[in-house]
Amino acid sequence: MLKTSFTRGIRLHQRRGWSIPGRRLHKRIGRDHRLNVLGKALAVLQAVADHPGGVGLPDLAAKLGLPRQTVHRVLTQLRDCGLLLRDPVRERFSVGPRLIQLSLAALGSNNPWAPVRAALQELVDEVEETCNVGVLEGLDYVYVERVECQWPLRFHLEVGYRQPANCIAAGKVLLAYLEPEVRARLIRSRKLAGHTQRSITRVADLEAELELIRERGYGTNNEENFEGIVAAAVPVKDGRGRVVAALTMHGPLPRLTFEACEAAVPRLQQGAQRIARAWGLT
Repeated sequence: MLKTSFTRGIRLHQRRGWSIPGRRLHKRIGRDHRLNVLGKALAVLQAVADHPGGVGLPDLAAKLGLPRQTVHRVLTQLRDCGLLLRDPVRERFSVGPRLIQLSLAALGSNNPWAPVRAALQELVDEVEETCNVGVLEGLDYVYVERVECQWPLRFHLEVGYRQPANCIAAGKVLLAYLEPEVRARLIRSRKLAGHTQRSITRVADLEAELELIRERGYGTNNEENFEGIVAAAVPVKDGRGRVVAALTMHGPLPRLTFEACEAAVPRLQQGAQRIARAWGLT
């Protein structure tokens, strides 16, 4: 399931001498009730990140040694910022898309993007098409790194560009590996965008597509975002099998066919493993 590398990022900072409190923050709260607002927010984020399946308010308050009212206020603020997600059915909180993006940025600042670009470049040299890495932010897929192919005819998108997750291979991959409750709420949070006649705009159809992605381990885009553009994407996983990002290869018809995209999946999966190692996730 999709989870943040927030905890790993904190550990990396600790090893490099950064003054991020990490797990010790929980112990300090019991001794120091004067912890400032930022400290409480960091403690809550750390505690939620330690529970892959989500955690409720009573357990958080008990673990942190803070009043429920205080923890509830912090949780609400973090949820409103997109750092946490709330499951209204189970009344549990889990990491949100914005926290995932921040975590990857933290890893990038600690572990420069050069190794990631090198892994992407190696993949581009193999498949001879543009490849990118990205994450979810709400129902949007956000490009965080990309390397373009050498063909004069290519599709150019800048780092930071957003696309509707339901319209592209990588976005669907990331949606597929969310916690079921989180995914169900997210894909119903707004009207699904449709960019071409092939776009999946019905929730039931999207859910069926996401189930197929989980079964086969990769996603595709058959002219669902732009006419004449096809793609395949695979998840980037950490050492515990949690999905933290997606890796995509895309290109224009007829140079790159849909069948060629699917045939390239094993190479994409190898590239995803190299990127995970470059980030220090495995």
